[in-house]
Parts: sequence; structure tokens; C-alpha cells
Amino acid sequence: MGIALVAGIPAAGAAEPDLATRLKLLVEAYPESLSGVEGNRLVLRNGGPPLQIDDGTVKDHQAALTTGDIEDSLRQLYPLGACDVKPTVDADPGRIRSDALMMRLYGQSAKAVEADLVPVSWFGATLRVTKRQGAASALEKVRDELAEKPELKRYLAPSAGTFNWRKVSGASNMSVHSFGAAIDLNTKFADYWIWSGGKPGKVPDHANRYPLEIVEIFERHGYIWGGRWYHYDTMHFEYRPELIAIARAADASACR
Repeated sequence: MGIALVAGIPAAGAAEPDLATRLKLLVEAYPESLSGVEGNRLVLRNGGPPLQIDDGTVKDHQAALTTGDIEDSLRQLYPLGACDVKPTVDADPGRIRSDALMMRLYGQSAKAVEADLVPVSWFGATLRVTKRQGAASALEKVRDELAEKPELKRYLAPSAGTFNWRKVSGASNMSVHSFGAAIDLNTKFADYWIWSGGKPGKVPDHANRYPLEIVEIFERHGYIWGGRWYHYDTMHFEYRPELIAIARAADASACR
């Protein structure tokens, strides 16, 4: 399948990354666990059974959210930058995930994930974040940059949480909070499509209340923002360095 260009578009003359390029960037984003691609299989560094990349099933958006494979998870192009553009219907870059891949990256049970959680200081609180794949280290870099801008603290704290082994609200797929690789900011400024009374494929408009400077800093260190999604979750950031790398390869900008 081709990449869906949602809120961002590649620069003039830039080629859309094909699936082979996207897979190469996926492997490079997680060197701790991934070693390469062999045909339709993603090879694990620990020698475990390889993962199927594309199950060959054409899915609508809701099916992809529920039973997405690795190819589905890379399909939509994430737009970068300190601009807020309304996405088209069902443009949710990063919201489609492969549970099988996430469990191989971070752990297949709450107990397994918890074994790799480390404390991260976050503006007066201590959060538990996975050290796997560099997620905690990346969040510390985000924090250090944000700490240089004290006027932003009211948006950042108190955090609404990090690790929480659970499924996505109202869905059957796992939340990235389950893997300790996501953080929610101060809910006082949050907008969430379900809280707003939205239904799948039909959500009300909202006006983002988080400074986009925060978004740009998170993105710089491999985190994507739920405010880029049609089914928006503006307090939510999750560690998805492969999507940031693919966006950079396409020079995909929210400001274009």
C-alpha cells in the first residue's frame, strides 16, 4: 500500500519512502531488538520467531486499528513541525500499531514490561518509563529541553501518567502506555475525541491548547503527538522513532 499523506506533505521533489525504505528505518529505530528484513518477515535480534510484515489483508481504518500488522502501522505519514493542521477523516498516523511488534519490543505481559521500567524525574514527580529501545533516555532529553522554558511547566505537570497495562479505551488493541513508552501531560489543557462525544470516523472539531513548541521538542527526540490524529488525544505523546525517521526521510511537514 502507498503512504497516506495526511496533515503533512513531502517537500517538492522529495520521493515518498517506499515500504522497503520504511522497513529499513524501522529496523534502524530499534537496534536493540530488530536485526533486519527477510522477505515478508521482520527478523528479531534475540533469535525469536520472525514477525510477519504484511498479512495480505486489505483493511478499512477500523480493522487496521484492531488487527493492524507491521505494514499497516507504517502506512500513514506523520507530519512534523510546530504547526497545527486539521487532519482528514481517519488520518491517524501512529495510532495504528502492531501489538505483536510492540510486545516483542517491550514485553509480552505487564510483569515483563515492569521489569524494565526506570524512574524519570518529571517536573516535581517521578514517572516510570521503559528503558527499552531508549524511550526513557529520550524522555529525559525532552524534559531537559522543556526545563529551559519554565513558562511551559503548567502544560506539562502534573502528568496524567505513563505506564498502565491496558487496552485502548473502547478498543481491543493495546495502548502504548502498556509498554511504558507513552506519557500524558496535564489534562487541564487536553482534548480527547471520546470525551468530546465523538464516534469512530466522526469527531467534533477542537482547538488545541498545548503550545506547539512542546510538540516540536517531543518530536525531536522520537515521540509523536496524539494531536496529529483525526481521533485526537492532545495530551498524549508516545515513543515511535520509526515514524519520526520516515517523516524526516520524506521531509513531511505540518507547516506545508
